[in-house]
Amino acid sequence: MFLKNARNGDLAEVVNVSELIDPNASSVTVRYHAGEEAGDPMEVEKSGMVFPSGEALPKCWLDPHYRASF
Repeated sequence: MFLKNARNGDLAEVVNVSELIDPNASSVTVRYHAGEEAGDPMEVEKSGMVFPSGEALPKCWLDPHYRASF
């Protein structure tokens, strides 16, 4: 699965999708793609990533208390 860095638009391949959908994890391991080779795996904050279309990530992937209404 690919995501886009919201600040600079760089595409990144998600290394572990289970990390991405875990609402208790604030970061995800990705490999940025620039040129012909994928970069080294690195952790980035999920809050700074969006889908390639520009759509934000679902709240249930970011907030462990997304169902709670206070």
